[in-house]
Amino acid sequence: MQNLLLSEIKDFLISFFLYIRKRFYQLFSHFENFKCSLAGLLYKQRGRWARPFEHFSYAGLVILAVLLAPVIAQSYSDRTHGLGSIPLVLGVTTEAATSISEKPRGEIITYRVQPGDTVSNIAQKFGISTDTIRWANNLESIKSIKAGQELKILPLNGIAHKVQRGETVWSVAKKYSVGSQGIVDFPFNTFVNDENFTLAVGQTLFVPDGVMPKVKLWQPSVYISQETPDAGTVTAVGSFVWPTGGRITQGYHWYHKAIDIANKSAPGILAADSGKVVSAGWPNGWGYGNHLIIDHGNGFQTLYAHLSKIYVKVGQTVNSGDSIGQMGSTGRSTGIHLHFEVIKNGVKVNPLNYLK
Repeated sequence: MQNLLLSEIKDFLISFFLYIRKRFYQLFSHFENFKCSLAGLLYKQRGRWARPFEHFSYAGLVILAVLLAPVIAQSYSDRTHGLGSIPLVLGVTTEAATSISEKPRGEIITYRVQPGDTVSNIAQKFGISTDTIRWANNLESIKSIKAGQELKILPLNGIAHKVQRGETVWSVAKKYSVGSQGIVDFPFNTFVNDENFTLAVGQTLFVPDGVMPKVKLWQPSVYISQETPDAGTVTAVGSFVWPTGGRITQGYHWYHKAIDIANKSAPGILAADSGKVVSAGWPNGWGYGNHLIIDHGNGFQTLYAHLSKIYVKVGQTVNSGDSIGQMGSTGRSTGIHLHFEVIKNGVKVNPLNYLK
């Protein structure tokens, strides 16, 4: 009787093992088929889907790190050599506080309107214009919101445009009265081809400072285009002369710490102040293209990028207003313009604060 029982148990274990192995092989086979299909799909659409797939992978790693961080921290705190809890010193108490993250974002978020909210204070809260909220949510008037309503909040001033067939960066920029370079420079915009900035039909393209055509603005001062004064006009002490003339097509932002001055006639570029040329040329294939840097010897440097020609060399000294090059469209550029930076003690600052 006992031998019979042992034999049945043995048969059961063998059958159970064979069943588990079969199910495992089936699962593994499905996984392999899925992986092959995914790889083939990515290969066929590699220009369009490679970047989103890469971003998704990075996002998964970040989520995993966030989930594991508390466990690791708790594990570490449990091994504090028996020190126990640390008492408050001199009666100082701690108080929890919540603040809005200042980390740059590149996605559209949803905000639920609270009682007493207005379009203006919501715009101020998120650092965007009232027109940006208006266009993203098709608001008919500045008062047409109510408590409980959900609003789309863009990450910056401008427009979120859904790309249609046949559209290009240049046609979208023209539609919304901005320079194409601003669309390319926004780091959360992606392209099918980074060399010629090809767009994918249906993708959402952020147009920084874009203006909806044929509308009366609620907040016009935000979108006023600025013309530079004549290049070389001498300003007060502590300021710089304008390096060239043209239209400012892109201002100073967290992702673009410079100003862009565009001019189709490709005028000459002038030194904004006296100094010594410390860099000139196109090293390492930088996105700046042909560019140069002048050290002014007082903690300030200026950078001039995307030049078609450079008239100076490293080690040469220049005076304020000297001709140093010609405007162009070399490097990561969508048209003829000057990318101009002012660097103070190693930190890029807003040039408009020094070009008076």
